Amino acid sequence: QVQLVESGGGLVQAGGSLTLSCAASGRDISNYAMGWFRQAPGKEREFVSTINWRGRGIYYADSVKDRFTISRDIAKSTVSLIMSSLKPEDTARYYCVLYPLMAARPFSTPDNWGQGTQVTVSS
Repeated sequence: QVQLVESGGGLVQAGGSLTLSCAASGRDISNYAMGWFRQAPGKEREFVSTINWRGRGIYYADSVKDRFTISRDIAKSTVSLIMSSLKPEDTARYYCVLYPLMAARPFSTPDNWGQGTQVTVSS
C-alpha cells in the first residue's frame, strides 16, 4: 500500500507562486508515473499534470501550460508542482496521484490518491 502526502498549499494573491510537494511511502514507486489533479468547489476533479517514471514524458492541462512545472526526485520518491502566475480560477484542492503505468497521458487513470492540499488564489 502506497501513501501519498501533499504539502505546500495555502493562500496566495493572483499573480503569485506556490510550490506543492508530494512524498510517497510504503513501496517503491520509481517505476511508475506520478501526477497532479485538482478539484474546485462545485466542479469535477480534473487533470493538471503528469510525469513519467524517468522524470520525462510530461503533460499539462491547457489551462496550466506555461505556468506550472512538474518535476520528480526519483531517489526521494517525491513529485513537485511549481505554480506561477496563479489565477483565482486555480483555486482548488490539489491531489497527488500515482499511476499503475510507467508513462501516463492526460486521460490515464491513477490508482492511488493523496488526501490533497488546498490552494486558494485571491483576486
